Amino acid sequence: MPYSNRTVRIIVSAISIPLILFLTYLGGIWFLAFVTAIALISGYELLKLSEQKNASPDYFTSFLLSLILILNFYFVFISFKYLLLIAVLLILAIELFRNKGSAIINIGVLLISLFYVSFFAGSIIGIREYYSYNAFLYDQGGYIIIALFITIWVCDSAAYFLGTAFGKHKLFPRVSPNKSWEGAAAGFIFSIITMMALQSLLTDFITVADAIIIGTIVGIFGQLGDLVESILKRDSGVKDSSSIIPGHGGIMDRFDSLLYCSPMVYLYLSFVINN
Repeated sequence: MPYSNRTVRIIVSAISIPLILFLTYLGGIWFLAFVTAIALISGYELLKLSEQKNASPDYFTSFLLSLILILNFYFVFISFKYLLLIAVLLILAIELFRNKGSAIINIGVLLISLFYVSFFAGSIIGIREYYSYNAFLYDQGGYIIIALFITIWVCDSAAYFLGTAFGKHKLFPRVSPNKSWEGAAAGFIFSIITMMALQSLLTDFITVADAIIIGTIVGIFGQLGDLVESILKRDSGVKDSSSIIPGHGGIMDRFDSLLYCSPMVYLYLSFVINN
């Protein structure tokens, strides 16, 4: 008897969640490889979506620049302002010689992939490596990422189940017709509650106020990330970014919220918590 889609989802989650948390705790090269895989596969999925809009994306250039950008968050071999300048110049110059489809669309797709996927994914590395200057504090970056994962999962679950049970007012029907304001509010509230609970259990090196603000970031930007990816898929006429994960869709489908809220958490960590 074939497994149902729900059974497949449960099995995949039971295997992947402990692995994700373990790699996050390990940090270092292992976590770098994990996030690099997220970025490169998500970037590939985004470029494939663009083909539904008659784009002819340059996969090699996108792959190469994304890899360099992600690695730079870990090894920091060049200033990001110079790296981004060089990347944009290369994308424009290379398109000059390709002569495939619409140059404007091709350039736009690569820039979106670079900034939305790769640069945002790099901020995940930035959070994990934020305390790398001190071996005794290094694990704290991992605890923050683990807290983000857990909070996002709780936010998604609360928004789905409570939205299904009590949702009356459509949140953004043009983009995601099944989401409601009630579900979004539930996700937002549970994000803050979860991060506050984790502050005492996992991330006691930050204050309760910090936990509330990070929970707020997840509750707002995590859900925005889901909507942003939804509008890209809807515009491309597809349900999932790919089918690489059985029962779950694509990599971008699973990590859209983390990709979108991580830059804000990284900025908050950099300019507020430790200054």
